[in-house]
Amino acid sequence: MLNVLTPNEVLQLIKDEFNEIEEVFEYVRIDAAVGRVLAEDIVAEEFVPDFNRSTVDGYAVRAEDTFGCSESIPAILSICGEVKMGERASFELLPETCCYVPTGGEVPVGADSCVMIEFVEDYGDGTVGIYKPAAPGQNMIFRGDDVRPGKELMLKGRTLTFSDTGALAALGKAEVRVKRKIKTAVISTGDELVPCNETPGPGKIRDVNSSMLTAMLHTYGAEPVSFDIVPDEEEELEKVLNKALVDCDMVLISGGSSVGTKDATARVIEKTGQLLMHGIAAKPGKPTILGKCGNKPVFGLPGHPVAAYFVSKLYVLPAMDRLIGRGNRPYSVTAFLSENVAANDGRELYISVRLENNDGRLIAHPVRTKSGLITALAGTDGYFCIERDCEGLTQGAEVQVFVNEAY
Repeated sequence: MLNVLTPNEVLQLIKDEFNEIEEVFEYVRIDAAVGRVLAEDIVAEEFVPDFNRSTVDGYAVRAEDTFGCSESIPAILSICGEVKMGERASFELLPETCCYVPTGGEVPVGADSCVMIEFVEDYGDGTVGIYKPAAPGQNMIFRGDDVRPGKELMLKGRTLTFSDTGALAALGKAEVRVKRKIKTAVISTGDELVPCNETPGPGKIRDVNSSMLTAMLHTYGAEPVSFDIVPDEEEELEKVLNKALVDCDMVLISGGSSVGTKDATARVIEKTGQLLMHGIAAKPGKPTILGKCGNKPVFGLPGHPVAAYFVSKLYVLPAMDRLIGRGNRPYSVTAFLSENVAANDGRELYISVRLENNDGRLIAHPVRTKSGLITALAGTDGYFCIERDCEGLTQGAEVQVFVNEAY
């Protein structure tokens, strides 16, 4: 009979028995950093962007020069120049003048808004007519709108997402310091197993778990170390386990976790270290084993692939998080808005959020940004959607947050 623990008791056991491994860092290129765990806080050292920019093709204006204009009474402004993409605006915009600026181009000093070219008519005599009034700040991104020096963008322990790498690029960081990958041994046991590239003979089946667990470890930022299939021989399994413990931070043994005469995993772990538990009050996955050998977690996973999958997702990954000091884990959640959010632009509205756990209740804090900005997405936990026919949501409204798939 198994002396089972509840799932929460198993998670607490992992937390109590294992600590973050000695920190070893490395620098990686940001385009290879997705899924890696930050080993430093990321703090901005400059303004992003470093100049006022237009978000549309059109004309930079002083908003007050367009007040009250319409299609029947356009505002007539003199063209004082043109800003070319990638060049500085070398002149100042004076009253009742304007200049052409492409999307992303620098807006000259004196201008405080941009008018889309669709609402402008060039008369061909050095003047244009503006048919739609502009509001201050309209169609512009101002210097430092994205980030200012000293702003803390990401904290150590965060698993980097692809939006995080965009923010790092905007800050000029081509490389980032990350924690080394957790080396994890993958060992499959069973006389009935053959490698997945072989045709099984009578009474044999292909080894599914090795490939599945190796892929999972790659996906979640670990470094899998694969071993050959181990037969149902206690001495052989003990030998392979001891070999794995030399170089690896964690060991996954698939199969042999039940209580049959040939199920040797628990006995081998007990010989090599300490057997922490054998059995979880869950289905699938009841015969799961967790041991501690030289302060390293050793899991005995069920041989059935579905059970091995769920146990890995629910317990192996949290153990890996514990070892590496990972701070965030992707999942889907229901949360409640911290403030009112207006909408109804005729389109679905996607809003990034930071999540806060407030006494077991998840609070979604909307992150305001513009489409030309990127660093606001750094450190966000996910996003929610407001339907196109909705005029907005009120504080406390329940929203479904699609949490960032970090890796």
